[in-house]
Amino acid sequence: MKVLKFGGTSVGSSKTIKQVISILEDLSRKDDLAVVVSAVGGITDKLLSAAHAAVEKSNSYKDEFKLIKSIHLEIIDGLIPDNNKAEVSEVIMAKLTGLEQLLDGLYLINELSQKTTDKLLSFGELMSSYIISEAVKNANLSVSLKNSQELIVTDEQHTQASVIQEITDNNIKSFFKGNQSKITILPGFISRSENGEITTLGRGGSDYTAALIAAALNAEELQIWTDVSGMFTANPKLVKQAVPIRSISYQEAVELSHFGAKVLYPPTVQPVLDKDIPMVIKNTMAPHDAGTLITKNPENGSTNPVKGISHIGDIALLTLQGNGMVGIPGFSKRLFETLALHKINIILITQASSEHSICFGIKDSDASLAKKAIDTTFEFEIALHKIDPILVETGLSIIAIVGDNMKNHRGISGKMFSSLGKNNVNIRAIAQGASERNISAVIDARDVSKALNTLHERFFEVETRQINLFITGVGNVGERLLEQIRQQKPYIKEHLKVNLRVIGLSNSRTMFFDKSGIDLKKWTQKLDQGQPADINEFFDSVKSMNLRNCIFVDVTANDSVAAIYAKYLKDNIAVVACNKIACSSDYNVYYELKRLSRKFNTPFLFETNVGAGLPVIDTLSHLITSGDEVHSIHAVLSGSLNFIFNNFNDSTRFHDIVKQAQLEGYTEPDPRIDLSGIDVARKILILARESGSVLNLDEIETESFLTTKALQAKSVEDFFDTLTEDEDHYQNLYQSAKNKACQLKFVAEYNDGKAKVGLREIPKDHPFYNLQGKDNIVMFYTKRYPEQPMIIKGAGAGADVTASGLFADIIRASNN
Repeated sequence: MKVLKFGGTSVGSSKTIKQVISILEDLSRKDDLAVVVSAVGGITDKLLSAAHAAVEKSNSYKDEFKLIKSIHLEIIDGLIPDNNKAEVSEVIMAKLTGLEQLLDGLYLINELSQKTTDKLLSFGELMSSYIISEAVKNANLSVSLKNSQELIVTDEQHTQASVIQEITDNNIKSFFKGNQSKITILPGFISRSENGEITTLGRGGSDYTAALIAAALNAEELQIWTDVSGMFTANPKLVKQAVPIRSISYQEAVELSHFGAKVLYPPTVQPVLDKDIPMVIKNTMAPHDAGTLITKNPENGSTNPVKGISHIGDIALLTLQGNGMVGIPGFSKRLFETLALHKINIILITQASSEHSICFGIKDSDASLAKKAIDTTFEFEIALHKIDPILVETGLSIIAIVGDNMKNHRGISGKMFSSLGKNNVNIRAIAQGASERNISAVIDARDVSKALNTLHERFFEVETRQINLFITGVGNVGERLLEQIRQQKPYIKEHLKVNLRVIGLSNSRTMFFDKSGIDLKKWTQKLDQGQPADINEFFDSVKSMNLRNCIFVDVTANDSVAAIYAKYLKDNIAVVACNKIACSSDYNVYYELKRLSRKFNTPFLFETNVGAGLPVIDTLSHLITSGDEVHSIHAVLSGSLNFIFNNFNDSTRFHDIVKQAQLEGYTEPDPRIDLSGIDVARKILILARESGSVLNLDEIETESFLTTKALQAKSVEDFFDTLTEDEDHYQNLYQSAKNKACQLKFVAEYNDGKAKVGLREIPKDHPFYNLQGKDNIVMFYTKRYPEQPMIIKGAGAGADVTASGLFADIIRASNN
């Protein structure tokens, strides 16, 4: 025989009940079935709502009753054929009349006792089982209906009755011994005391009913039919990548259920655990899915020691602490006796080895009562300052990883906590049993989704790591970056096992967010429809989403954006910056950002600050890390200026060449930033700082080649006018170099802690002479390269190469 339990959405409507009948028809061809059913249509909650309304003297209880009545009659109408509908309706109407009378009575006496609550709730189960048995009968299946109250006997504890096992087992065996039906329908959850009073089995009571019957009959299997295809590796509503667990042990199932996996209620497992009866969790609406098999010794071929991740919400963490506890026996006993006396359940316990404190987790709703009771119990010790008043922290959750084989694998807890730490999930308390089947941690409730996804990725998604990008600045470079991400996303996912998702975008006018990822084919339309842009609100949105593996990408030249890098780093959000302002502003700002990056183990990368896509900073970093020392740096660091001076000659106008560089994206929209030399000064400053020098921008000697009028121009338009007016000045610069057979290059130099930038006449035998187009070149003279420098050369300007440099930094940050 097999025992089946259908509940929740399985019996939520006539449509789902028809699916149940189809399953029964298929299974009864091979086996006898005992079928336990819950109340249809979620009636239990509606019954309680009606009762509370009646007790509160609200006439709305009558509306609740009408709803309950209509649900049952609609299910009858959708399930029962016309020739039997009147008879079934008559039976249900009689029960509904009894229910209505009970509600009227509650309205009059203004009280709802636990005893009456049990009687009230039994209506739902009894009506449900009758309707379903009649529907099965009309499907021409061999079926009988048996009231579970005649089988399951309990004590007098209403709403949470304890089963009297021996009597119950005998009743079940006796009934089924004489039962000839292929299918037996029984209501779940309800029972009866030895004195004949109606009782209920509490939370998970229908599952418990099924387990009791399966154990008494030594059933071949217990099947729990619900609305999901088994127990999942994590809550699929919070972790989209969660998958069903093929097989799991009883103990693992109990642990996962205790920590929030709502498919199963822990006491349910005990009766079948004692008899080694397999359990299967199945999906009513997807009956052919494998589901989850729960056995004593599961075999699924998986080498993963972690079977699942779960959580409990609405937790309060209470701490009893004080120097007077150390070495004094009895504190724990008094604490736990106090909680037991007030029927407060402890979910998690941890105690410091110093005996200075005891920390435990309970439901948020019990926190006030617990504090009052404990403070009263220890009133004397608190008055003498031997211990502190109980400390209460609310708004917390417990997360747990579960697996029988974790004890045989080293490093599981290390992986768990390091993954959480990297994603800024602060852990308030930790607990692990000696069996090592469960590792639990208390965290802020706001971090639950991020924590679950982080741990699931760490233990179940080793193939692919999800990276969430927030990009501000989608002009020329930003646009190219988005296109590169769109094009390369499949390659990155397949070869690097990184799934890049752009979650937030912002320009100077609007910003747009999509937690599931922005469609990069439609990002311009989405951004146009976004909310007004605000730098601080952008950060607040990133923080409130609280996603794992986040990277903020700054593709602006905005000092306000650079000013909030520290906020991102403190929240373990990596920063990739094209913006030079942060790293070239006051040294203390630069130092603090580097310090925060180290402290929070969060990448702060700015490769494109110096050489666009060239690996200049990365190479310098490797030199320093390996113990080399930089003596001097000689570089052409402006692809824009190199383009300009490579194309400017006595047959062109300086104005026209600068305009061409602006139009082709080699300069900033305001070319004065490039031509003033300030941009190159910022770059050599960054290289000097990365070499270990403590310098500020005002300490760099800048020799400008621009005229006074150009430097004082009030607008870009005025600046271009001065270039035309001062053409002779620029031609003289060119002729001077030409007469010496030299090339004009804007050069940055760093020597012995000092730096300068300026226009230089470069002779033919110098490495800079043949530097073409928009190329950059950097020469590092170091302790290991004293005479022949390490040279890095290549394109140093342009939207595509700058975007590729940003892309490379994003991948580096992803691999951290």
